[in-house]
Amino acid sequence: MTVPVPDPRAVRTANLEELRRLRLPLPPPQFPLVWEPGDRVELRPTAEIEARTAILHLVVSRCFGMPAEAGMSWLLAAHLMEAVTPLEWQFVAGNKGDHRSFVLHHDAVFALAWVLGLVDHLDPESPTDERLMGMLPNLVADETYAQWRSRTLVAPRSAVEVAAMLDLYYCLDWAHLEIERVGAERPGMIDANAIGQRRWALEWVTVFHGPFHDPPCGWEQVDLST
Repeated sequence: MTVPVPDPRAVRTANLEELRRLRLPLPPPQFPLVWEPGDRVELRPTAEIEARTAILHLVVSRCFGMPAEAGMSWLLAAHLMEAVTPLEWQFVAGNKGDHRSFVLHHDAVFALAWVLGLVDHLDPESPTDERLMGMLPNLVADETYAQWRSRTLVAPRSAVEVAAMLDLYYCLDWAHLEIERVGAERPGMIDANAIGQRRWALEWVTVFHGPFHDPPCGWEQVDLST
C-alpha cells in the first residue's frame, strides 16, 4: 500500500542532527534528497523481502562453509530460484565471484531483518544484533524455507519509517566514505562497508512513486553511486 512521503527536508534536518551526534562529517548543502514532496512510498511485498533475506543468508552461509550441493538443494526446495541473481547462483553453485563482497551481505541481511521487524534496531554505531542468527533459517539443522516462515512472526515496519531510515543511511554512507577519503579517524564500530550494505538493503526494499523515480529494480541493479 502506497502512502504519502513525509516532508523530505524535515527528515533530512533530523538525520543531519544525528550525524552531528555521531561526530561525522555532514554532506554538502546540494546533497540530493531521497524523495520530493508529493511522492508516495511503499515497501516491496513482504514475501519478496522474506525471500531476499533468506537468499542472502544462504549466500553468507556458503562463505562460511556450507557445501554447494546443500545450498543448491535448499534453494530449489524453497522454490526461490527465480529470486536468486545470476551472480549469487554462480557463487552458491560454483564458488565463483568475490567471496569478500558476499560475506559483507551479513549487514544487508540485518537491515532486511529490521524492516521485517525481526530485530529491534539498526543502530549505525552498533554491529549486527547477536540475536539475528536465531531469527534466520537454521540451515545447519536443515530447516526448510516454509518451516522458517511458519515460525517467524514478521511485522514489517511502516514505509514512512523505513524511508526515513534510508535517508539517514544515505547520509551515513556519504559521511563514512568521506572519512575514508580524507583518512580521518572513524568514530564508532561500524565501517563504510557495513553502512553501504545496510543502505543497499534499504534502497532495494523501499519503493517510491513520483516523477523522478524509476520502477523497482533488481537486487544487483541498486544504484549506490550517489
